[in-house]
Amino acid sequence: MQPHNATSSSGKAAPHRLISAERVQGTPVFSREGEKVGHIEDVMLDKQSGKVAYAIMAHGGVLGAGERFQPLPWSMLHYDTEKQGYVTPFDKAHIEDAPNLDQTEIYGQDAWAEIVHSHYGTPAPFI
Repeated sequence: MQPHNATSSSGKAAPHRLISAERVQGTPVFSREGEKVGHIEDVMLDKQSGKVAYAIMAHGGVLGAGERFQPLPWSMLHYDTEKQGYVTPFDKAHIEDAPNLDQTEIYGQDAWAEIVHSHYGTPAPFI
């Protein structure tokens, strides 16, 4: 699912509004300066609203080993058709300072949501 504000850098509307979660996985994530900072590993859905709440961004590591995971509020990602990836409103340093989680934390309890909310200065639940 693309955000409602998916456009290219030139301001043209994205050709398709819907995308499967499987196709989102692996999509690059860029800082506001255009530097690739990771890729979408997974998306987290809110069970009650059915909306995407977070994108789980993976970065670092080699061939999947040692990767770190950061939940990014989905509402803060903007799909750029020219980059064929998602752009955050943050610089690389702010993203690198974000809370890193391991897979047991991400798929276990959602207590990490408050930490993520505090780091990005965005009201929870991000949807």
